[in-house]
Amino acid sequence: MTATVMLFDPTAPRGGSAQAAAVPAQRTVLAGAVIGFIDNAKPNFHHLVDDIAELLVSRYGAAKVIKRRKSSASIPADAAVIAELSGECDVVIAGSGD
Repeated sequence: MTATVMLFDPTAPRGGSAQAAAVPAQRTVLAGAVIGFIDNAKPNFHHLVDDIAELLVSRYGAAKVIKRRKSSASIPADAAVIAELSGECDVVIAGSGD
């Protein structure tokens, strides 16, 4: 018996639209950068992000690391958290743990 597999490409098509947001230039150096982390509230991510934050500052010269935790893994971060991190951070990383 032969089965058929259908694959879908989840990526958006290339090209712009009038409503496309401008993409800021990519950062190539972390020295002096403010790094943000959004903890998705799963177990153990806070342990990992504490170690990563220490390395970002000590080895790569990041100026500061800001960590914020979502109330639940199943919902998006609060708009206030997004606004805070986007206003203060050069780079924001959404994290996951277990």
